[in-house]
Amino acid sequence: MASLKGKTLFITGGSRGIGLAIALKAARDGANIAIAAKTAEPNPKLPGTIFSAAEEIEAAGGKALPLQVDIRDENAVAAAVAKTAETFGGIDICINNASAISLTGTLETEPKRFDLMMGINTRGTFVTTRACLPFLRKSSNPHVLTLSPPLSLEPRWFKNHVAYSIAKYGMSLCVLGMAEEFRDEGIAVNALWPRTVILTAALKMIPGLDHACTRKPEIMADAAHAILTRPARARTGQFLIDDEVLKEAGVTDFEQYATEPGRPLIPDFFVD
Repeated sequence: MASLKGKTLFITGGSRGIGLAIALKAARDGANIAIAAKTAEPNPKLPGTIFSAAEEIEAAGGKALPLQVDIRDENAVAAAVAKTAETFGGIDICINNASAISLTGTLETEPKRFDLMMGINTRGTFVTTRACLPFLRKSSNPHVLTLSPPLSLEPRWFKNHVAYSIAKYGMSLCVLGMAEEFRDEGIAVNALWPRTVILTAALKMIPGLDHACTRKPEIMADAAHAILTRPARARTGQFLIDDEVLKEAGVTDFEQYATEPGRPLIPDFFVD
């Protein structure tokens, strides 16, 4: 498979950033894409809504279904997944992209912020994947792709933001366990993570970050496409890094992904 034409993707948090980039890459193949995200009204600080994302997907050649969903609400997730399957005749790919971040220490992280990150990151990944699984079982090439880091017990990845790290690694533990649980059924469950910081609208809000030393979301979109167009039984339970996936796929020019070519890149969290 070299194309996602006719495939149906359910993407959480896909109204902007990496999720939208993955959606647009699939749309250019002629895929069907459900955008399940919270933002339905424009935010002056963060551009993009489920409706603007749907317009971009349709303009790129895909079919879009905008769905306002808070993935902390399992009933809303179940309804959105069912609506997607009803609209497009099934679901082939589940992409767990939605995530909450707070790079704060223990004393600076209020319990409600901890709960938010756990609810969206770890629990949201579990709930969304669980809701998609009955439909993935009927797909000819089912994939679950979660945007979470390689598992590590290096203390340095925890000490400055233990709550966020727990929530992100919770997503990765879902990958580890579900890959084995559904291996015999041929459902691929993998994780994808960027080697470098990716410049998104949310990232632009962080003060003091040198935007020139980042990569564009398109590198993650191209890597996701390479993973999702492979036979599902060929690879599961792996924690993949964007540029390694693309090197394996034959890509040699990585300057095309640089926000400002020639500048040194900032390594992302959780990458040794």
